[in-house]
Amino acid sequence: MQQPQPPVYYKNPGLAAVLSFFWTGLGQIYNGQIGKGIVFIVALFVSLLLMFLLIGFITTPILWIYGMWDAYKSAEKINYWTAQRYGQSGPGYS
Repeated sequence: MQQPQPPVYYKNPGLAAVLSFFWTGLGQIYNGQIGKGIVFIVALFVSLLLMFLLIGFITTPILWIYGMWDAYKSAEKINYWTAQRYGQSGPGYS
């Protein structure tokens, strides 16, 4: 008798990006990348402080957009490697 495989949980790239939209680093934490998420949160605070020197008006939007993009792409990579690990095609992969 074949044992049932454990359920495979995939990350939702859209949700990861939306979480990072609301707070930079939250999408990375959702993806399980706690350290990376904390680095993004600390970088955001530093960037917000740099607004007093005006450079923050450039760095903050760049960090915010990059955080959303990174959360989305990281979730896709996590889904790909999770599917490969369990021998499944995964969402969006054939």
